[in-house]
This record gives sequence, C-alpha cells and structure tokens, in this order.
Amino acid sequence: MNTPDTVYACIDGLDATASVIDSAAWAARRLHAPITLLHALERPDPLPPVGDYSGLIGVGAQEVLLQRLNELDEERSKVAHQAAEQMIQEALKHIDPESVPALHTYLKDGNLTDVLLEQEPCARLFVLGKGFKATKSRKLRLDHRVESVIRSVKQPVLVITSGTFVPPTHFVVAFDGSATSMRAVQAVARSPLLRGMGAQLVMAGDPTAEMRDQMLRAQQLLEESGFKVTTQVIPGVPEEAIPNFLSTRADTFLVLGAYGHSRIRQLIVGSTTTALLRLSSVPVLVLR
Repeated sequence: MNTPDTVYACIDGLDATASVIDSAAWAARRLHAPITLLHALERPDPLPPVGDYSGLIGVGAQEVLLQRLNELDEERSKVAHQAAEQMIQEALKHIDPESVPALHTYLKDGNLTDVLLEQEPCARLFVLGKGFKATKSRKLRLDHRVESVIRSVKQPVLVITSGTFVPPTHFVVAFDGSATSMRAVQAVARSPLLRGMGAQLVMAGDPTAEMRDQMLRAQQLLEESGFKVTTQVIPGVPEEAIPNFLSTRADTFLVLGAYGHSRIRQLIVGSTTTALLRLSSVPVLVLR
C-alpha cells in the first residue's frame, strides 16, 4: 500500500531490527504519519555453475544436473520468502498498532536502495540499522547498503545503532560552516520531528571567523523556529572529536547534512559523513 508521507522502517532481522521499529514508531507519532515495515529481499548468490562433464557422465546427464540446480535455486527462493514473511510477522508483534496513525507491511524482491527509490514518492522518512559498530575511524567501512541508500535517496534517513532505542530529548548538529550543514539546519527548522528538543551546534577543530559567523546564523535560524540552542567548538578532527563528544549522551540524535562533495573527491580524501555514521554511538539523522 502506497500511503503518502510514510515512515518506512527497513527491517532485516539483524540486531538493530527492534531499535529500528521502535524509532520508526516514535518518528511516526511525532510526524503523525503512517508506518510501513519494509523488507527488501535480495536475491541470493547463484549456485556454482556445473562444468561440461557430458563426455564423462553420459548423454543427457548435463541437462539433468542443470535442471536440478535450477530447482534448488527456486527452492531457495521459496524458503527465503517464507523466512521473510515470518520475520515480518514477528516484527509486527513488536509494535502496538494503536500507538501509531497506521501500520502496514511491504515485502519486495530487490536491492534495498532500488526498493526505497521506488517508494520515495510516498516517503517522509526512512529508518534503517547501521549493521555493526565500528571501533576505529580508518579501519572499517560503513555498511554498503546504508551508504548506498543515503547517497541515493532525497528524503531524510535515520540510521539506528543496535541496542535499545532511547527517545531523544536533545540533538546535536555537526556543523562546519558549509552549505551542506546549513541546509541540514534549515531542514531541522522546517520539520516537526525534532520540535521541542534542546539543540546544540557543534563544530570541531579550529574554525575561521567566517565559519563562526555561519554557526551564529544557524543558531539564529533555529531560535527563530522556536528551538533553544547552544553552540560549542571542540578540539580535534570531526570524525574523532564528535563521536567522543556524543559517547555519554544516550538520549541524543546526531544530525548531519548529506554528502557535500563529489563521489570522486570522497574516494580520494574520504568522507566525514561516512566516518561519523560509522563511529556514532547514537542515532544519526541525515538530511539534505
């Protein structure tokens, strides 16, 4: 069912699934929006091909083997669908349908990013799990599905760590004076999702006078929208300083602007957005 302004909880049965559902339900209530539990069923890797052994095992035996492999692929697909349906039914038990405006489910074959792009015209927010917790800023990559979704969709994405979801009372905007971070502030000012929470603009490193002026403008914009805002400059590079800053703040969201440079530039010099997504111990809301 395609319902406008839907909050999509992207579930996969991994450790973060319960937190994804809880956070999506929280967001649906805040936005007065319907929620859909969505699972993208990616096709499993094909079974290894069978070589041409017909000269050894007799005429027609090759065709029999290939037919059997096709049957096994079909059987694997049926089992995967059954498992996905069961997972969705279990997920439904985790949420009280009376606690949200509306509750739906959606199971679709395909790559997660492709499935979400199909649903994007009806989406208000996508919620998905990070998949794992990184421990070193330069050793582990972000889950490719999470990065692909964030790079591809235009709607906000809320990325959840595993563990118990704690409804936030406060949010921190990672601000660097760039147009990308200012657009994130503007999106916060427009949205009811974070309304009523304490806000903090955090800048890492040694900011220039121009960057400080931009942070003051961002603070004024949020205050004009009704937020109580503080600002703080912390020493260090963002991908190390900000996760450390957030490490003791369980009831906080980190707010980021989406990727601000070209894909080629990020491949060469890395991406602060990707690093913060990997290392953050709190949910991360990525806004365009």
